[in-house]
Parts: sequence; C-alpha cells; structure tokens
Amino acid sequence: MRRKLIRAALVAAAVFALAGCGKKNDKKENTTASTTVEVTEATTAEVTTEGTSEDTTADTTEASTEATSENSSDNDAGKIADSSETVEAEEVVDANMSPITADMLKDGEYDITGLSSSSMFKIVSAKLVVKDGKLTVTMTMGGKGYLYVYPGTPEEAVAAAEDSYIPFVENEAGEHTFTFEIPALDSEVKCAAFSKKKEKWYDRSLCFTSGDLPLDAFNEDALSTAAKLELADGKYTADVILAGGSGRASVESPAEIEVKDGEIYATIRWSSSNYDYMIVDGEKIEAEIIDEKSTFVIKVLAFDYRQAVVADTTAMSKPHEIEYSLKFDSKSIESK
Repeated sequence: MRRKLIRAALVAAAVFALAGCGKKNDKKENTTASTTVEVTEATTAEVTTEGTSEDTTADTTEASTEATSENSSDNDAGKIADSSETVEAEEVVDANMSPITADMLKDGEYDITGLSSSSMFKIVSAKLVVKDGKLTVTMTMGGKGYLYVYPGTPEEAVAAAEDSYIPFVENEAGEHTFTFEIPALDSEVKCAAFSKKKEKWYDRSLCFTSGDLPLDAFNEDALSTAAKLELADGKYTADVILAGGSGRASVESPAEIEVKDGEIYATIRWSSSNYDYMIVDGEKIEAEIIDEKSTFVIKVLAFDYRQAVVADTTAMSKPHEIEYSLKFDSKSIESK
C-alpha cells in the first residue's frame, strides 16, 4: 500500500513537472511569435506609411497645383467682359490715316479729338501735350462708369501689376479724366477699361486725331508744302480724302489743284448741291452750284495734312454746320 502511495506521488510529480515545462515553452514560443508579428507589422506599417505618404503628397500637390492653375485661369477669364457683354465695335482708324509722331510736332498743348470704338466709352474732349519727344493725352469722359484704364488688351491688364493701372482723376467740373502716353496721332491705341459696376475689363480701341491741330503745331520739315515738293506755279490734280460727318457725303477725287505764287488752291465738288457755304482756315466761302453740285475753291494749307473744315448743309429741316477734314495726297499729284 505504501509503495502504491509512493508510486502515485512520483507519477503526480512527474506529470506536474511535465505540465510546467510545457507552459514555459508555450510562453516562450508565444513571446517570440508575438515579437515577430509586432516587428513585421511595424516594419510593414512604416514602409506602407512612407510610400503612401510620398505618393499621396505628390498626388495632392499636383492636384492642388492643377486646381490652383485652373481656378486662376477661371478667375482671370471672369475679369474680362465677353462679346455678349459689349456693344458692336466701331472703326476708329481708316486706311487713309498716316501716324503723326512727336518728332513731327512742336512742343505745346493742343485741343484734339478722341475717338472710341464703343458708344459706352465716350470721349467728350481731349488735350494733347507734346514735350520731350513724347505725346501725352488727357481724355475727358462722358460718364463715370470706369475706374481704370490700361494701355493694352484686357488680357494684358489682368496679367499686369495693379500699380500699372491708370486711375481716373476728377476735374474741376466733376468729370472723370484719364492721362497717359500714346505713340502717335491718327493711329489705333489699344485700351482696356475697367467697369466700376461690372468689375470687368472691357476691350476698347481709341484714336486721337490730328485734324484739329493748327498748321503751326507742325515742324516745318514735317509739312508737304509746294516749296518742299518743288511744285512750280501751275495746274495739277491730287487725290483728296474726306473724313467726318455721317459718312454719306463725299467729294470728287482727284481734285483740281492750282499752285499760284507758292500757295495751293483746290476745287472741291461735293456729291450734292446741299452745301451752301464752307469755313476754311477761318474764312467763310460761299458755294457755286455747278452741274448740281456744291463747288468751292479753298486754300490748301499743306499736302498730307488733315485740314479741318466746316460745311453747312441745307439737307436737314434747318441748316446745320458739320465738321470735316480734307487731306490731299502728295504722292498722287499729277500735272495737267
């Protein structure tokens, strides 16, 4: 009996020892496995995180750049008035105009005429300053709807720095004026105008004409006189270009020209008999009706010069004086 008890005790001790060893090994194996898994997971997570972070940053940056570029482009486009927001443009320069640059004029201040391609951007008067080889104009507007102008296109204005915009200045009469340099008279000047109400840039074409300049505003060597052209006294013909008015009237071209004592005279024949007098260089000249056309003999101040004249028409309900200009082309002169 005692042996049985001792054997049973020995078996139990062996079993306990074996059980204890098994638990210790299991713990060791589990710890190793856990450590391996943690390292593997950490390493995988780190690699995945780095790769994902780099790719995501690149994609996000590229997408952000594209979005910013697109938004910037859209914003710029939104600052420019499209064709549906503008009235039909009018021509301000014709093929018969020749640019008048600063070197052709004497320094001084002159009243001139400013033309605009848009009836919504009306120039009521303009002042020209010629100084130091530059032409500077101050145009007075017929309204107060524009805050800035820029010498260029709307696209150029949007891309330009704001300090390059030309703001309006209010004159003593409360009118808005803009002052800027131009390259020449009788030529197109591109201008972008910023609307106060619409907050958009509008495309405008301007032209400041030389037709109101007095003859003594020109340097002598810039004028095509009979003496400069070495025209002897006699009879000639030359093309004449009429500008101004409604565009319905015309004059006969070429015109008959006579040089007498170095002075130039032209016979002007209108397309109708509706003109009863003209005012040329301050002189009023009465019409002679020849072949049902109003005919005048006027003094030509110079060739290639837009000479301002006034013609009174009786075609309306009451007589009305209309401002025109006549330009005689020296290159077309022929002897009779």
